[in-house]
Amino acid sequence: MAVGKEIRTKIKSVQNTRKITKAMEMVAASKMRRAQEAMEASRPYAEKFLEVVGHITNAHPEYRHPLMIERPVKRVLMIVVTTDRGLCGGLNVNLLKQVLHKIRDYQKNGVEVDVIPVGAKGRAFFKRYGGNVLGSVTHMGDKPGYAKMRGVITAAMKAFEDGTVDRIELARNRFVNSMVQKPVVEQVAPLEYRETAELRHRWDYLYEPDSQAVLAAVLKRYITGQIVASAIENVACEMAARRIAMKNATDNAGEMIKSLKLVYNKARQAAITQEISEIVSGASAV
Repeated sequence: MAVGKEIRTKIKSVQNTRKITKAMEMVAASKMRRAQEAMEASRPYAEKFLEVVGHITNAHPEYRHPLMIERPVKRVLMIVVTTDRGLCGGLNVNLLKQVLHKIRDYQKNGVEVDVIPVGAKGRAFFKRYGGNVLGSVTHMGDKPGYAKMRGVITAAMKAFEDGTVDRIELARNRFVNSMVQKPVVEQVAPLEYRETAELRHRWDYLYEPDSQAVLAAVLKRYITGQIVASAIENVACEMAARRIAMKNATDNAGEMIKSLKLVYNKARQAAITQEISEIVSGASAV
């Protein structure tokens, strides 16, 4: 039965695929837990840094660091954090769609946009799409850190301090929960802050060498931390999205196997019925 053999081969192929997707789902679930722990561990650090910035700023309202001063926007630098690998559903696609909308809105208003893609998928996209790419970093693995991102962070900060760009924005995926990852575009420089009048001149730190130098160092460290934290959070988003994608693939493979087995059983039953009919017809002829 040639048809039956062909269907059996398809069933075996889909079963092998289901084993692979199931294994990838389990690996992604395991890595997601570790990435989630790393993401949650980095949040208190960033929150405390922002708190210190607020304290210093409110204690010295007469001084504003260049990283906190808004200026007319003629050129924007956008750091786009994507994954290095695929098979994670629409995680990268949704983010890049939002980035494109943002870029087109800027271009309509006469604002030029530079891009620094973080991740192989983002770099490949902008290589096809075009645009002014200042630099990129890829293959950071499951544990991205400052050492791997130092080059792009330094380039971004230098471009802002030199006045080449007037704003730095960070396009990334926000980890809402294991089922939802939300693409967002946030401004990281100049730093947006809220001035609190009741804290002004109430208390202050002891500085060495002085408050302006400390504020400059803290601001740069905070912005650097935001960019690195976004890459860490993106790993958690990637693993969560991959787990969902692989689970859907596994479920779809199971449904396909059921359908193919049903077709195989019908074809086998038809072949048996035909053989019986031929035997009965031969016996009647004799």
